[in-house]
Amino acid sequence: MAETMIGVIGGSGIYEIEGLKDAEWRQVDGPWGAPSDAILTGVLDGVPMAFLPRHGRGHVHSPATVPYRANIDALKRLGVTDVISVSACGSFREEMAPGDFVIVNQFIDRTFGREKSFFGTGCVAHVSVAHPTCPRLGTACLEAARAQGITVHDGGTYLAMEGPQFSSLAESKMYRELWGCDVIGMTNMPEAKLAREAELCYASVAMITDYDSWHPDHGEVDVSEIIKTLMSNADRAKGLVARLPRLLGPERAPCPHGCDRALEYAILTAPESRDAALVAKLDAVAGRVL
Repeated sequence: MAETMIGVIGGSGIYEIEGLKDAEWRQVDGPWGAPSDAILTGVLDGVPMAFLPRHGRGHVHSPATVPYRANIDALKRLGVTDVISVSACGSFREEMAPGDFVIVNQFIDRTFGREKSFFGTGCVAHVSVAHPTCPRLGTACLEAARAQGITVHDGGTYLAMEGPQFSSLAESKMYRELWGCDVIGMTNMPEAKLAREAELCYASVAMITDYDSWHPDHGEVDVSEIIKTLMSNADRAKGLVARLPRLLGPERAPCPHGCDRALEYAILTAPESRDAALVAKLDAVAGRVL
């Protein structure tokens, strides 16, 4: 049995994990540049944890400038096995109200200005993201949310937009009515794709702050209202995260859904044709198969 290490990527309003033993902010260097911030490591209920503020403490990175590859690489280098993404989002569904949480299980990626893969010329790989989140990890997040008294929805499609502007009314209606999306955010892509390439189990906890711009009774997104809801959500999200070590436990069997073996047959470039410099950069992400 391997050892569980939980990595939490905290979104807007979540900049630390409380109650960690032996807590230490660590700077992790890697070949993909610097991550968003130092990473807070420690132990909670006997399980090692690592916390990375996605936007950096003080919220210095916009959704488009978050160093997604560096973040996932840094967590992998620390020994993280399971990644919990916590992020704010808007809702396209009346029944998914501000203050509710959604355990996301599907994405539509509409981002366009971000590096989306660790692989490329000299080492080509194709992983499946048909099911981009880990059901085992999502179930643990669902149980933790319910135990925390959070109104939580099991499953939903997350539209990942480029930002940093919010949607136009026409876009909001299209995503809701034609595409069937449930929530909208700016940060879960390419994060989820990169986690899969790094053979990390990934779950997305989306915290609803608003109804985007489609709702006839709410109008356009109001940042002041978002921040108010965000602060309330952040406290409950910390409680959710604090319950995960006991649910996941210190020992970890292979993922029943194969997330930790996603690269098994994904690399197509012949060994003799691989670019040595790129292979060197992939030491943490793909070392198991390279």
